[in-house]
Amino acid sequence: MANLELDPNCDEDCQWLEHMEAQFKKIAGEDNKIDLKEFKGALKIKESFFATRFFELFDNDKSGAIDLEELMRGLRLVIKGDYISKLKFLFDVYDADGNGSIDEAELRTVIQSCVDESSLSVSEADMNKLISVMFQSTDEDKSGLISFDELKTELDKHPGVMENLTISAAHWLRPPKPKKNTRACRYFTLKYWRNNRKEGVLFLLYFFINICLFALNCFLYRKSNVYIIIARGCGMCLNFNCAFILMTMLRKTITYIRTFKNLHFLPLDQHIEMHKLTGIMIAVFTVIHTLAHIGNAVVVAEDFGVTVWEFIFTTKANIGWVLGFAPLSGVILDVILIVMIICSMPFIRRSGHFQVFYWTHILYVPFWILCILHATNFWYWFIIPGIIFIIESLNRSKYIKKAAYGATYITNVYLLPYRVIHLVISRPPKWRYRPGDYVFIQIPAIAKYEWHPFTISSAPEQEGTFWLHIRSAGHWTNKLYDYFDSYDPNTYQYGTFNKGFGLDVMEAGGTIEEGTYRRLSSTGNTDQLKTTKPMSKIVRVKIYIDGPFGTSAREIFDTEHAVLVGSGIGVTPFASILQSILHRFQSATRTCPKCQHSFYDQRGPGMKIKRVDFIWINRDQKNFEWFVRMLTDIEVEQANYDKFGRIIHMHMYMTSALSKTDMKGLGLQMALELLHTKEHRDVLTGLRTRTHAGRPNFDELFGEIKQNKAGKVKVFLCGPQALAKDLKEKSDKFGFDFTKENF
Repeated sequence: MANLELDPNCDEDCQWLEHMEAQFKKIAGEDNKIDLKEFKGALKIKESFFATRFFELFDNDKSGAIDLEELMRGLRLVIKGDYISKLKFLFDVYDADGNGSIDEAELRTVIQSCVDESSLSVSEADMNKLISVMFQSTDEDKSGLISFDELKTELDKHPGVMENLTISAAHWLRPPKPKKNTRACRYFTLKYWRNNRKEGVLFLLYFFINICLFALNCFLYRKSNVYIIIARGCGMCLNFNCAFILMTMLRKTITYIRTFKNLHFLPLDQHIEMHKLTGIMIAVFTVIHTLAHIGNAVVVAEDFGVTVWEFIFTTKANIGWVLGFAPLSGVILDVILIVMIICSMPFIRRSGHFQVFYWTHILYVPFWILCILHATNFWYWFIIPGIIFIIESLNRSKYIKKAAYGATYITNVYLLPYRVIHLVISRPPKWRYRPGDYVFIQIPAIAKYEWHPFTISSAPEQEGTFWLHIRSAGHWTNKLYDYFDSYDPNTYQYGTFNKGFGLDVMEAGGTIEEGTYRRLSSTGNTDQLKTTKPMSKIVRVKIYIDGPFGTSAREIFDTEHAVLVGSGIGVTPFASILQSILHRFQSATRTCPKCQHSFYDQRGPGMKIKRVDFIWINRDQKNFEWFVRMLTDIEVEQANYDKFGRIIHMHMYMTSALSKTDMKGLGLQMALELLHTKEHRDVLTGLRTRTHAGRPNFDELFGEIKQNKAGKVKVFLCGPQALAKDLKEKSDKFGFDFTKENF
């Protein structure tokens, strides 16, 4: 879309009119008319019912095409019209035959079109319930028809909806916003330093150390030529950074540090960012250091009786503490560093060439050896982190782990919607982890040398096995899904699953070809389900585990009021946490032997937490199937403890569903709300918790959370960086602490 130079003196309506005229010309073409196909494409309407009805109502002269005047009149009505005008337009959309009332067939068409427009799936039985509850609530005189006044009365129960009602999918209707100046890196803005104090202090300290080391060595070599002064200053910084970069990836050590509550002020979640920043600084210092030494070689080569070429690429100048190897080792170090930097770029790691990254990154071993040979004092800096690194490497070795724990296997796999795979892995008896921890896994059958990190999605209290939920989003994860998708079809099984939250007991209900089974829910009810593919496979595939490693999620049980925000498959650490919370609550519940009174003993398994608000944002309806059984079990379990007050409060959001402020989604959302009020069940997920359409309004949601006054609030996020930026700003606004999962 081209940016239009709008008159700055023109008011908002004038700008909007200019913008729409330009957009009309783009769509209409030479005939200066918009037909139904062009109209549907411009409004991005999938369902033909809405496209047809909107087009018919915009086409005042019934010519079969819309001119600019008709378009502007219709758009002004649905976007800028008053309450009654919008309501009349909405009523006319629903009243397809134009007889002045809406019958049940028309309402069914509207609701079904809303479902299709939002890409939802609703059973015939639920559809009938939605139609029935909507009609019963709106048809006050029980005439079997909904009049304009009855629709108005029903909509009056939803304040603010009509005032904001529009066709929200029409992005082309909105004039372009002025572009913000994004030239300045956010890390160097006052806003970033004000909102990220821990990270800011860390970065300031890091740069301060580098400046001091550079200045100190420049001072010590102040009597040398300028090239040596600069080279030595950068050399001292390289000594520090080449040792420090190792410390940023000592995952076991970082996990151990997390166990000390008095060290929570350290920005441990930024260790990967520090690793990348240190790598950049090493590259910068190396370039300056190398150029300075080349300049020095040009100046002093004759004094050593050699050429510049011999000075740099041979040992004839006899410079360095090991056989004159300093210049030549520096050249080799430069080559290694160039290879490592290039092969660490995202376009290598994420394009199916992970092994290129893996094998070239192992060059850090000769790199550090050459650093010791190259720089006289480097070993002073390296000895402590080097020893820790060697100990960690031995401890993390798959062969050491196999000897300590025995062989580990994937025992069950579940192929879930949108190419998500649920792995059930045998758990070594002595292997321990905490809620929210993650592991690196290597599956030789997929790739012999690749290790990838994934959050553990089961609770530590679950015995015998642990879970991983993995979404196919790259080369390795796609290979993983395809491997198990085609894994020996004869191993498809129905049977008793492992015991735990979210694991249902299955009983055979048909042949494998029919793919039919019954699910026995925690309430004892049975629901007949059908699937075109068997749900589980019993397998035996070798897997190596490196970990567990801790994240900021370990602080949850030391938080009074935790807000867990998961986006898509980012829900996995919180799945583990939610299950663990209920396990701990159950274990801390006591019953008086005399009066049989039950109470919650806060002296039980330590849990400072008083309330949890769990927010799960998904794009599609099927994504909720990944953990809907677990969430159902949590709701059932909490119902048994209502007398103590609920700990976990769920908030579900589906971004693909159209909200009540969209004309294409209003009818469905009203029906869903009415049915939920009546049956206490969400049609879209089957949960008791209502699923909201669109994205969360965090200003409104955080305002409600703050009013609960359950204690100090901390927000935990596992999701994309864009969401993290927004949540960080909202958290600062409401005075909440904030942390994001990084691994």
